[in-house]
Amino acid sequence: MAHPLWHGNWAERLRISSGLVLFTYALFHFLNLGIALLSPEWMNVFQHNLQTIVRSSLGSAILYGSLLIHAALAFQMIATRRNLRLPRITLFQIALGIFIPFQLAGHLIFTRYAHTFHGVQDDYGYFLLLIWGSSTIWWQSLLLLVVWVHGCIGLHFWLRLTETWQRLMPWLIGIAVFVPISALAGLLAEGRRMNELAYGDGYLREMQEDYNWPSPQTIQSLVEIYDYARFLIFMLLVLSLSYYGINKMLRSRRSVKITYADGPQVTAERGMTLLEISQANDVPHTALCGGKGRCTTCRVVLEQGASAIPPPSAAEARTLAAIKAPPNVRLACQVRPDTPLTAHRVFRPDRDKPRAHASQGEERQLAILFLDIRGFTKRSAGMLPYDVVFLLNRFFDAIVPEILAQGGTVDKYMGDGLLALFETRDAKSSASAALGAIQKISVALARFNTILQAEGEPPVKIGMGLHLGHVVLGEIGSAHKAPRTIIGDTVNIASRLEAKTKELDVEALISAEVFFAAGIAEISGELEQFRLRGVEAPVAALQLSLAADLRKHLLETSQI
Repeated sequence: MAHPLWHGNWAERLRISSGLVLFTYALFHFLNLGIALLSPEWMNVFQHNLQTIVRSSLGSAILYGSLLIHAALAFQMIATRRNLRLPRITLFQIALGIFIPFQLAGHLIFTRYAHTFHGVQDDYGYFLLLIWGSSTIWWQSLLLLVVWVHGCIGLHFWLRLTETWQRLMPWLIGIAVFVPISALAGLLAEGRRMNELAYGDGYLREMQEDYNWPSPQTIQSLVEIYDYARFLIFMLLVLSLSYYGINKMLRSRRSVKITYADGPQVTAERGMTLLEISQANDVPHTALCGGKGRCTTCRVVLEQGASAIPPPSAAEARTLAAIKAPPNVRLACQVRPDTPLTAHRVFRPDRDKPRAHASQGEERQLAILFLDIRGFTKRSAGMLPYDVVFLLNRFFDAIVPEILAQGGTVDKYMGDGLLALFETRDAKSSASAALGAIQKISVALARFNTILQAEGEPPVKIGMGLHLGHVVLGEIGSAHKAPRTIIGDTVNIASRLEAKTKELDVEALISAEVFFAAGIAEISGELEQFRLRGVEAPVAALQLSLAADLRKHLLETSQI
């Protein structure tokens, strides 16, 4: 299974991969310019080392191959889009992307091309001396900013939902501001130094000889090549837009009319889902799972035209059956209208109550841990309230650091227990972290009980239930006051496993799904089937009298 960050089709993955290559090169290129503020010699050494890499056969193939792929995919995206209704930030990024090749072509022709075919030593000094005092210096400075902003927007769109990116955002913003400012300052400082050295100190002829300065005829030929390149880029853009326009016109001839009850009437092309039609025409339409058919929040009542719609797929039929939907109710993300349709949106977004992205819900495959103190109600019956709070806080201080150390978080405290989840990069790492935490908790509890016994207090016994599966994380509650919550059968099973430990008088029950996700095999003989209240199918789990013995047990039975 592909990593979540590498979602999408092959074109999307190529776009991300090529963009990362170009962004990495731009980053080092701009840092190289910034080094001029410290030392021109350091700048030249850095550039030489960078050119050694990118001008090798492999480096050139990767860099320029990524440039061509990224540009080709950009033109392909424009040509094949169904519509140009995009968020403003996306349109802004596309506009920046269109500007880049027109200016970048000149940069490449007067540097790499001139170096390869005319023997020009295209150090920074050569290029700055070439463009200093003309409008080109301003266009190249603007190109630097545009490339950086375009790349930062793309990187942010790709990583913005990851926990690490959100946590590092304040630092990354500082870096994003520092890099172009230092590069522009370095460009200015080095340009002024080279200009003063050439014209102020009279070393222009010697510098031109060192750089193997192109002759007027060569410069003229480079200018002509640049003009041809800009014309070619312009024609590619025109062809892309023309292809888009022709396709849109042809699709409009195969259009279908959609009428929303208590809403607008729109004309859309055939082949789109009803949810896509809503989104393309700015019609508010709730879809918490993002149109993947994993929820029913996009469902519609088909008031007219339902008979012409193909019957639901098996997956959609199961989803609709779960909510006992009547025959004229369908999921908008699954319906592709071919004939006029009148639809009533069951759930409509309330635009007066904006919510954060997290409130829309996010599906993850995570390990969930429930933990509870055994017999705490009886134990606390004769204790003063402050003593109860004191004991609970000491207990949590002893065990919660073990959860956090493994990358887990405590979702909520429930009196004498807690619910923890392990939000890591994938199911395997989540399961491994949870197994490590459950073992460390048992060890920490033993230390805590030793302290209690030394104080003349009875030891604390706990029960833990650990399960892994699909959960939905989202903010549930009124707008602006919605705490983060996890929902799903996985949570219920983990809770029931924890409750079962009391009946079995064991410290932990760990479901088979946790071991399988962690890559631990050959434990089937040690698993038992448990019937859990409120859970339809039996759950296979491993029971442990002491969770501290987990690793030893696995080493003996599974030969890990």
